Amino acid sequence: RIRDSIQRDPLPPADDRGRMRVVMNSLVLHLHPSKVSKPALKFSYTFGLGGLLLLLFTILAITGVLLIFAYTPSPDAAYDSMVALQTEIYFGNLIRNLHHWSGNLMVVVGILHLLRVFFTGGYAPPREFNCVMGLALLLLIVAANFTGYLLPWDQLAYWAVTVGTSLLDYLPWIG
Repeated sequence: RIRDSIQRDPLPPADDRGRMRVVMNSLVLHLHPSKVSKPALKFSYTFGLGGLLLLLFTILAITGVLLIFAYTPSPDAAYDSMVALQTEIYFGNLIRNLHHWSGNLMVVVGILHLLRVFFTGGYAPPREFNCVMGLALLLLIVAANFTGYLLPWDQLAYWAVTVGTSLLDYLPWIG
């Protein structure tokens, strides 16, 4: 069933029209479906959580690119570059805090979005693969948020690494 939710048309299509139908069914109609039920259009159904995730990702990307210019990725200079960012660069503290809070909000909104999909049955056939992709993206968001704590290489980062690596001991085949 999951394979059918990934690829809904038979492979390989024989002509150009068949190839176009495969593309439309796989991507375009997922973003802009041809038919949407009327209750699904109400704001209280989705609360705009997917759009909010996109907005937070955009903020993270923009502030992340700006932070790259001030950050030095070495154990000796990482903390000093964060202190310089907060004290010497105009609006540096604002950019760092926007990045920090957007990352934390992205985790919260991602979990709320996952719960909304679960409670409204958005994982039901034929969208099983979308659910798998959503779970994978949520795990990537959590992992990226964890690695963000490590970049300044201060006491918080040191203890986050200590706790994170000790948690890996409890995982089967890893610990």
